[in-house]
Amino acid sequence: MSPHATAAAPDAAAGRVSVLANGLRVCAEAVPQYGRGLAAVALTVAAGGDDDPAGRHGTAHLVEHLMFPRSGPGAGDGGGHAALVEGAGGVCNAETHRDHTVFHTTVPAGLLPAVLAAEARRLLGFAPTRDVIRTETAVIAEEIRGAGAGGRYWEAALDGLYPGSRDSFGTAAELDGIGADEAERFQRAHYTPRRMVLSVVGDIDPARVTAAAHELFAPLGPPAAHGSGGSPVRPRPPAPFPEIRTAPVPAPGPLPETRTAPVPGPTPGVVIGHRLPDPVAERPAYLAQVVLAQVLGRSRLPAVARSARDGHRLTSATVTCGYHGQWLASAAPDLTLAVLGRAPGTGVDAAAGVWRSVLRALADRPPSEAEHRRAVNSLLVAVHRQTDSLPARAVALGRAALLLPGSAGPDGLPEELRATTPAQVADAARALLDGPTTVTELVAREGAAG
Repeated sequence: MSPHATAAAPDAAAGRVSVLANGLRVCAEAVPQYGRGLAAVALTVAAGGDDDPAGRHGTAHLVEHLMFPRSGPGAGDGGGHAALVEGAGGVCNAETHRDHTVFHTTVPAGLLPAVLAAEARRLLGFAPTRDVIRTETAVIAEEIRGAGAGGRYWEAALDGLYPGSRDSFGTAAELDGIGADEAERFQRAHYTPRRMVLSVVGDIDPARVTAAAHELFAPLGPPAAHGSGGSPVRPRPPAPFPEIRTAPVPAPGPLPETRTAPVPGPTPGVVIGHRLPDPVAERPAYLAQVVLAQVLGRSRLPAVARSARDGHRLTSATVTCGYHGQWLASAAPDLTLAVLGRAPGTGVDAAAGVWRSVLRALADRPPSEAEHRRAVNSLLVAVHRQTDSLPARAVALGRAALLLPGSAGPDGLPEELRATTPAQVADAARALLDGPTTVTELVAREGAAG
């Protein structure tokens, strides 16, 4: 370990985290058996859509785009971060979420010193021009227009379950008003040492990486200079804002239900959203919901979609758990989403009733040991597949350190999943039945096959 770093508490990433003098956390892990001459870098920042200023929805997303300068102070002599990485045959990308933004890069290990220097340079040299902002705003507007139907379903449920929450994309109208000074203020306020984790994995020397990080990122300054909070950082709850599209309607029985405005879809259907437990404070209950979604998706829903019961038929049925199907990808309030295709003659209420009957069956009778084991094993395969991926592992380590205090990181997740029980899965189904719910009708677009 570098003499300039101190060991962090052993909660995140199983003791692989070091804290630099300015508060930046560095997670460096040597995995040469998977790296094979490669290194992956992830910079995770506690700033996302929920941090957007009022009237400037999309600022966090815009700043993410502006962190890839191709000219100007942050670009250096080589044409910018992307040019450096792609010129060596590497890849880089970024994702803006509601509670964080993550930048990830994979390169030959020999290029790692240059990539770390470029990472620090684009943080320190962030100075967007109006022309660059105009270009990136147009790019984001295209992303918003091209967003898949699944995104619209998810956002409709999010509005109903967590009034005031905002998706991470932004709106074209509000993005169009963001100036260079506003983007720079946002970046300086949120991209501070204590709000960031730098994770590096692959064919590396962890001590050398930590020492290099100290030298390169020390100019970001001490935490007090930026007014940042303690460590680890958890984003604040979103404040209410005026544009809420949902309105409560009466529902039979004790179920708290919100009907959202209809959303266009490829075929008639219904989308049902449920709140998820907090992945930090209620972690066992959260993971039980992950297993429940797997049980539903692997066996229960396909069987229902193939059957006909009293004329209440589904043509398709899928369920996702977590941010657009990415569980443990956020610490912000999150949801489970069921998307049900409606056969001709099957109404919205009837389709929603089929979903509730499936949940009720699991709530009343837990899945068998064999069904539960199959669901957990399929999740373990997915976890191990991600662990073998350098960029996915770098991102997972950064998220664990920044967003999920108390987590053992990706290596502790298999044991946590194995610890779930069929009874907990039944409790998870009961929690969905008893908790707040959104129901969104999918209306077939004109000209779409019905």
